[in-house]
Amino acid sequence: MKRILATLAALAVAAWTVTAQAGPLDAFKGQKGTIDIAGGTAHVPVMKKAAQAIMTANPDIRITVAGGGSGVGVRKAGEGLVNIGNTGRALKPEEVKKYGLVSFPFAIDGVAVAVHPKNPVSNLTREQVKDIFSGKITNWQQVGGADAPIHVYVREDGSGTRETFEEKALDKGACRTDASVLNSNGAMKTGIARDPDGVGYVGIGHLDASIKGVAFDGKAPTQAAAADGSYPVTRLLYMNTRGEPQGLTRLFIDYIFSTDGKAAIESSGYIPVRK
Repeated sequence: MKRILATLAALAVAAWTVTAQAGPLDAFKGQKGTIDIAGGTAHVPVMKKAAQAIMTANPDIRITVAGGGSGVGVRKAGEGLVNIGNTGRALKPEEVKKYGLVSFPFAIDGVAVAVHPKNPVSNLTREQVKDIFSGKITNWQQVGGADAPIHVYVREDGSGTRETFEEKALDKGACRTDASVLNSNGAMKTGIARDPDGVGYVGIGHLDASIKGVAFDGKAPTQAAAADGSYPVTRLLYMNTRGEPQGLTRLFIDYIFSTDGKAAIESSGYIPVRK
């Protein structure tokens, strides 16, 4: 009897150990198929990290990740061209009504005014930012910088980053009509990094040594400040599906909210949101 009890105890410990070691990727065991994702460019680093982990664990699953902006995410998800459409803004009521989309906010991001690293300007007030992007202020010397013309960069129509910036930093004000239009956070970074007189905006998670984030009304653009609400130009990042997600799409979304997904979100410079 003692031997039987000892054997049962050992089996119980072994079963507990296997369960304890089970990770988020186990949900994909035995699965096959494809997940197509497109939309907001701020989401791409998180989506790619998750996709790579899943496909490495299970080569029978193929996941494609593309950008294109929030408008593309809405349209492609709504028209059934992708399984997940990403947006850097909340869906509009008419988009939900037209396509029957369901949203899953998964991360907090801020949008930072960005300049070249050699630009001495390190803080701008809200009014200065509005005047720069509207064209009222046209020389860096007017805000404490060098005597040089200001080159304004903006994102394309349909960009969630642009919509957040215009609504929360510019109070829905207009931008200069001669501003250079760039179609992704990556393109914006490249443009500003190459232009000592340039100014634009990127998701805080995209700030690095190649560009400098400028304090907004004295608040430094950090994810911690975005998370606690002290930095005012913030947004949520969303995954959107046409109807309730099923199958592999549901598993992918659940993975983003898992401990592994949280790590991918944090390593990409964002703050995870609980499901």
